[in-house]
Amino acid sequence: MDDLDRALARLADVPASTALDDMEARVLARISAGSAPRTGLHVGAVIVAALAIGVAGGGVPATASAPASLSPLTGDSPLAPSTLLTGAP
Repeated sequence: MDDLDRALARLADVPASTALDDMEARVLARISAGSAPRTGLHVGAVIVAALAIGVAGGGVPATASAPASLSPLTGDSPLAPSTLLTGAP
């Protein structure tokens, strides 16, 4: 019998805690109670923050770029692994 077997045997001899007796009932009671409803101030603050982020993101102009030619049969494809790794064709 090794150390693990002796430790497990000692653990099996320890009586179970009485706090575990009604744990299932307590957990189910908390689940059925649900969470507290959010107040209007919290929801309003989230809406204002989302609107501000959207306006700030939409206000930044995007730079126009020329579309890259994607020809799979040529050796100078901008998406080829050799081009992406070295940075030049």
